[in-house]
Amino acid sequence: MLRFITAGESHGPALTTVIEGLPAGVPIDIELINRDLSRRQKGFGRGGRMLIEQDKVEITSGVRFGQTLGSPVTLVIHNRDWANWQDRMAPAGPPCGQTVSAPRPGHADLTGVLKYDRQDVRDILERASARETAARVAVGALVKQLLAAAGIQIIAHVTNIGGVNAPAVHREFKELQAGVLASELGCLDTNAEAAMKAAILAAKNDGDSLGGIFEVLALGVLPGLGSHVQWDRRLDTKLAAALMSIQAIKGVEIGVGFAYANLPGSKAHDEIYYDVARGYYRQTNNAGGIEGGMSNGEPIVLRAVMKPIPTLMTPLASVDIASKAPIQANTERSDVCAVTAAAVVGEAMAAIVLTEVLLEKFGNDNLADLLSAIRHYRQRLNGI
Repeated sequence: MLRFITAGESHGPALTTVIEGLPAGVPIDIELINRDLSRRQKGFGRGGRMLIEQDKVEITSGVRFGQTLGSPVTLVIHNRDWANWQDRMAPAGPPCGQTVSAPRPGHADLTGVLKYDRQDVRDILERASARETAARVAVGALVKQLLAAAGIQIIAHVTNIGGVNAPAVHREFKELQAGVLASELGCLDTNAEAAMKAAILAAKNDGDSLGGIFEVLALGVLPGLGSHVQWDRRLDTKLAAALMSIQAIKGVEIGVGFAYANLPGSKAHDEIYYDVARGYYRQTNNAGGIEGGMSNGEPIVLRAVMKPIPTLMTPLASVDIASKAPIQANTERSDVCAVTAAAVVGEAMAAIVLTEVLLEKFGNDNLADLLSAIRHYRQRLNGI
């Protein structure tokens, strides 16, 4: 079973993650991990923190001479800003620095201090911060190298920011990837990107923030990953949960998603065809590559909506948790828009789930046996 756990605070010494269940023999290129960490930090509308951090991963266990060993893999991302926060985030000694007592609407601040009985909002906001997602992106970038060996490729792109929509795209993976990497917003349409940037600048001038939508595409996914037999083994369950776990994500859809409400059954479902060379296939993909909780061999299409960031430079009304008096919400150094970063995190989380279900079906002791099992499975499918 593939599993991972992250640890670390936004302004602590480092983010750490431990991954268990990876097969031995997977080639690991550390620069591909660093590339995705860099992608997560970029994007028009990002804040000053991104000018400080230059995220690089350090592998401290589980990889030797560029290959996984089958043992737990530990990844560490050091926070450069820790040098400015050592007193305020010290693990020992008396409290130091100003207490944060003005929770932000839309953030974990107030519910966290109530649940965990804290008197300083910083005890909550440090871990609730989306800085934690850097660790998830590192995990995703690592497992994408396993998926690539199995013929599965994943990319995410931004389709909406602040109500500005980009048109749908139908391109090969390499073209999609090149377009995403070339765009400052991870958007594949240059006209839409220009309008998105204008919307971000307007929000910045108003002390406001913007949300949006990103789409994750997974190509080359074998049919039969996931299962219909239990609710928690369904592939759509796992993917939806993974995307919803990202900070500020408030909705997920698969395929045409909520547009199904506008379609009759005759227009909604993807008709099935068969060809000797292709096997079973569909000419449409309204289902987004998943039927009955299992991948059906078509591209997996996921979308998630990110709400505007709750840290506003023109703060909203709040209540001081110490005095209970009205107060303006706390302002932390923040972004105007981080949908581009969220897309990279969504790409990583989808990759982690697809790796999990791939290993669940085909085994995970070593890469050679895994790829052999996949080949035999493909041969069986082609022989039906």
